[in-house]
Amino acid sequence: MTQENNPFDALGGGGFDMNALLQQAQQMQERLEDAQTQLAETTVEGSVGGGAVSVTVNGVGELVGVSIKEGGFDGSSADDLADLGDLIVAAYRDAKGRADQLASQTLGPLAGGMPGLGG
Repeated sequence: MTQENNPFDALGGGGFDMNALLQQAQQMQERLEDAQTQLAETTVEGSVGGGAVSVTVNGVGELVGVSIKEGGFDGSSADDLADLGDLIVAAYRDAKGRADQLASQTLGPLAGGMPGLGG
């Protein structure tokens, strides 16, 4: 064994630096947490029916608001309410798609893995 008893010296050259790898993993974790916090604080909107129904979601897809344009729905019939429900769902899907795209753009570079590990 070597003076420092490094088991990786047997691999030839001792080029593997565990401390550097751990430090790099820590930095990636911090960047990922920062990006997730940023997404949770960012909002996007989706709307349908010419703006009759709009919803707001945060960057992680949580519903944070619903807006219904005045005069579009009176709620006087079951069909009117069913249509409103369908529009809310469609507006949410629109907003969620935008949030997913934002998350992909924000987290994409971080999801590639660490250099040197084949990620």
